[in-house]
Amino acid sequence: MLKLVYNEWIKIFKRVGTYVMIALVLIGVIGNGALTKYYESKVQQPSNKEWRAGITQQIKADEQNLKDLPKSEDKMKKYYEQKIEINQYRLDHNIPPSDQSNGYTFISDNTMLISFVGLFTIIIAAGIVASEFGWGTIKLLLIRPINRWKILLSKYITVLLFGILLLAILFASSGILGFILFGNEGDHIHLAFSNGHVVEQNMILYLMKTYLLSSLDVIMLTTMAFMISAVFRNSSLAIGISIFLLLMGGNVTALIAMKYEWAKYILFANTNLMQYFDGTPLVSGMTLGFSIIMLLIYFIIFMLLAFGIFTKRDVAA
Repeated sequence: MLKLVYNEWIKIFKRVGTYVMIALVLIGVIGNGALTKYYESKVQQPSNKEWRAGITQQIKADEQNLKDLPKSEDKMKKYYEQKIEINQYRLDHNIPPSDQSNGYTFISDNTMLISFVGLFTIIIAAGIVASEFGWGTIKLLLIRPINRWKILLSKYITVLLFGILLLAILFASSGILGFILFGNEGDHIHLAFSNGHVVEQNMILYLMKTYLLSSLDVIMLTTMAFMISAVFRNSSLAIGISIFLLLMGGNVTALIAMKYEWAKYILFANTNLMQYFDGTPLVSGMTLGFSIIMLLIYFIIFMLLAFGIFTKRDVAA
């Protein structure tokens, strides 16, 4: 199995496009760093007195918004209640918000580039099986004395490893560039609302958790692209559907969730596990355990379709 994975890894890195993908991730990090540095050089950081006044004013505004909300808006009520508690905690413990970037906040800001990583991983997943059929090399693989499921599994593992590599490059380059440009001054803790009260979290552990949990939708869509590639042998179809869902799936699900409770069974209502650690669930009543179960169900369906059809289909034509 390790030899199969190694062979697939070599195939990926023989393509010029692979190095272009890595370069684009680095360019995205550098570009974001340059823009952030330029913007902050034009903005004057508020004094300690100013931030306390600003937080106090924000608490009063949120309390008024909370009173004005109708009883049916449970999600928004929880959002304002948590925001008020966190801001009050800042005042009580003299913890100013980070108006000026540091290395930690820059790493956090670059979570938006995880979708960029997802895009490239989906492209690899969509082509890793379909391209074998397109080039006719699938016959060379299948005549070897190796089970079909092992061949397919090695390709899936390779796709996941490639996604992990891009994610590690994003995290590491963000940290290195962030601390070079913005230093280590400012917040070293993250304030979160958990079990009815505000807690302080280690910033590094919080960022690692954020990157990992924010990658779940990428993993699920990569698995879907891999499944479509194996089932339909069409990389364009796999890329098109997966990228469309990557860009629009969450937004469409959020709109459905505003009216229908059954939206909680949609894949994209469950991929953002950060909603249970640093926010509010998309649909009232959803729990971390429920989302994990739903993700496992979707994952098993995708894998059963991919492996079931690939191992039984006649590829002699």
